[in-house]
Amino acid sequence: MNTRTLLASALLAAIPVAFAAAPAPKEGKQVVEEQCAACHASGKDGAPRIGDAKAWAPRAQKGLSSLGKAALDGVRKMPPHGGKLDLTDLEIKRAITYMVNQSGGNWAEPIDRRRAPDKRSGETIVKAKCAECHAQGKGGAPKVGDQRAWTERAKQGLDSLVSSAIHGHGGMPARGGMADLTDAEVRDAIAYMLFERPPKK
Repeated sequence: MNTRTLLASALLAAIPVAFAAAPAPKEGKQVVEEQCAACHASGKDGAPRIGDAKAWAPRAQKGLSSLGKAALDGVRKMPPHGGKLDLTDLEIKRAITYMVNQSGGNWAEPIDRRRAPDKRSGETIVKAKCAECHAQGKGGAPKVGDQRAWTERAKQGLDSLVSSAIHGHGGMPARGGMADLTDAEVRDAIAYMLFERPPKK
């Protein structure tokens, strides 16, 4: 075995350890509640108030990279990292995403690419996002548990249905609006909606 092969093997072996050693970053909501809300809940010192779509809209148009840089560097009366220097860049960006989404936005929360994310179940995904349309059939979306409606759509096979969901179809955006969903998670969410029994009335 040559040196290059040995080095590659060592790096591959270290990947799971690196994933396990990295502490899980905080969710955006948690960061906001612990730190950002001190100003953003009330609009103190001119901070855009959480829920004020008009105030957040022009900021959201700049994108996460621009807003993230401003928050990390500090802007006007807000110090760098929102005054809490132990917050990671990812946690700051998650907090911004949370505030944007609470103020009329629809951003996907940034993921930690250093960690192997926990796989979400189909039920978890459906209840978190898909149910917004599929619970009541909004916009013609097949209802959860309506096997007749889902079977009609799956005539070309489940893979075709999954592909359609991944790329977006009709009024549904790609991956149902959850950009961080894996292909396997999309499949599990569809399978759940196809086979879940609707609640008895």
